[in-house]
Amino acid sequence: MTQLVLELPIDLYERLRDLAQKQGKPSQDIVRDLLAERLPPIAPLDQREQARAILRAAGLLAELGPEMEERAAQATMTLEEVRAALDAAGGPPLSELILEMRGPKE
Repeated sequence: MTQLVLELPIDLYERLRDLAQKQGKPSQDIVRDLLAERLPPIAPLDQREQARAILRAAGLLAELGPEMEERAAQATMTLEEVRAALDAAGGPPLSELILEMRGPKE
């Protein structure tokens, strides 16, 4: 758990202490419960977002820059059209070309 230090006005601290005594709980539990009630819950990530978060944390996911974001937004080809164009061009699959361009693993 993470620790947080708060400076409270004396009247607020006294109200917190009184509430904690009435409920028979430590004041830190009261504050934690109040924060949990007030702050919106974090939505669970779907599988795609979980994968992106893991890749980002590992430094394996690069975000697009503004120029590439704009170019991607202007793209009009569908996935089927891209597949058809690649099939018509012949040659090795794109994944093999990329591996070839990367060169041997060291």
